[in-house]
Amino acid sequence: MGVTSYSDEYSSTIPPARLFKALIVDSHNLIPKLMPLDIKNIKITGDGGAGSIRQINFAEGSKVKYIKNRVDELDEKNFSFKYSLIEGDGLMEKLEKITYEVKFESTADGGSKNKMTSTYYTKGELEISEGEVKAGKE
Repeated sequence: MGVTSYSDEYSSTIPPARLFKALIVDSHNLIPKLMPLDIKNIKITGDGGAGSIRQINFAEGSKVKYIKNRVDELDEKNFSFKYSLIEGDGLMEKLEKITYEVKFESTADGGSKNKMTSTYYTKGELEISEGEVKAGKE
């Protein structure tokens, strides 16, 4: 199995607690409202914490029908979230799984610095290019 990781960092004027709550804790309610043309709904199996499954169902006509993410860790005190994409069209034929680590940190101006690391686990010795990763994010 091949393993490739990529990291991104973003800044926001929104404090980490508020951003974490909106984008992680309440994402199943908020994201379909913000993106109704892209996301049909998000269903959660479990209590939302570690071990829960979040199924994202995409809108009619989308290239991707659904993806399933398993929550690996949800730390509301430290604003960190780890999850794995374990099923669905987002894995393509090359990938066994994708893991994500998201961390929100405070900045001196009251905003936040947000870091995301995605790790791609390919089937066999296949490799995935940065271009394929970027295309998948779009």
